[in-house]
Amino acid sequence: MSIIYKPTGRAAEYAEYAANLYSGCSHKCKYCYAPAALRRSKEEFHANPKPRTKILESLEADCKKMNPCSVLFSFTTDPYQPIEEESGVTQQGIQTLKKYGFAVEILTKGGMRAAKDFDLLDERDAFATTLTFLNKTDSLEWEPDAAEPQERIEAMKIAHARGIKVWASLEPVIDPEQSLEIIRQTHSFVDLFKVGKLNHHPLASTINWHSFGHRAKKLLEELGKNYYLKHDLRLQM
Repeated sequence: MSIIYKPTGRAAEYAEYAANLYSGCSHKCKYCYAPAALRRSKEEFHANPKPRTKILESLEADCKKMNPCSVLFSFTTDPYQPIEEESGVTQQGIQTLKKYGFAVEILTKGGMRAAKDFDLLDERDAFATTLTFLNKTDSLEWEPDAAEPQERIEAMKIAHARGIKVWASLEPVIDPEQSLEIIRQTHSFVDLFKVGKLNHHPLASTINWHSFGHRAKKLLEELGKNYYLKHDLRLQM
């Protein structure tokens, strides 16, 4: 079973290679696309996350037969959801990649759960966090079991201070004003912003994506930041 794969579609805009170490995710984000993509019910997907069968053995087998590259954890799950504290699969996965000369990218809403593994990362690696809100109440409504926004931001600050590249995933944008404020409040310790619109939700049709896209681009350029606007958003500008 191959674990490291080349993402397609929207995910391909974020990483050339990726691996999903867990099946399911307990964060229960309302906007999560993974259940539909994996053809699983939301209830099943969020209720019983677990490490994929023989995941570490399969990951090592892939590493042995591939040229070293950068691999992202994860797209269809979260590498630092609460179960990671028990299983340590992400930690072991990082160690496996580094053993074979691979670079690691982490994309998580797990906040400080990720910080324990920062000593495994170096300047070749990257730590990324999805940031949708600054308002705790909004975050609890939309992503009830993910780390609170300020905890995610604190983890990013720590990674930056340790010399690890940091990027922020502003996708999905749910409240444009909060997304713009996230940029203002985090730009000093974020190396790259990746911005994408909300999809497959009724709220998406109420947002002026043309205006938001141009405002985000202008702000990022004024701040001198590296950024990537995802294809779906660029189409609306």
